[in-house]
Amino acid sequence: MARVSQMIVRLLLPLGVGLACCVAAAPVVVPATIRVPSHLLIPQAAHQPPNAGVDNTKMGPYRALAKLAYASFQKGDSATAAELAHILERVWDKAEDYGGDTALSKTNPTLFKQVDKAMDDFITPLENYAKGASEAAKVKTAYNAYLEQLKLAD
Repeated sequence: MARVSQMIVRLLLPLGVGLACCVAAAPVVVPATIRVPSHLLIPQAAHQPPNAGVDNTKMGPYRALAKLAYASFQKGDSATAAELAHILERVWDKAEDYGGDTALSKTNPTLFKQVDKAMDDFITPLENYAKGASEAAKVKTAYNAYLEQLKLAD
């Protein structure tokens, strides 16, 4: 068993992966931690920011989904844009349904209606892609208007 653990360590150490493993010593299993030198580690910034592009505000998840949907639309991936737009709408609706007293519809009904309308204006052309190509300028305008409404709701 120790030989297998040593092989795993030899395989993973060059990759910069910390490994918690068990070292067999007679009948007792002792947990061990392997320390990887910092020069072997890849900095986190080389991958993604710690929040993965989602700002930690009340409207951050909606903003992130809208950004992904719009990026898919810009790439010509209408099916993915439509799927993400539908997810955005469902998440928004469920959060408002189950948000209790903190839901925007309860705390500021007027702003809720404005944000909801801006979202609908943005997602409707994305969801209706099968009926024909959406005009890029209209989608961009609706996207920017939606982002502005989300800023007001943060």
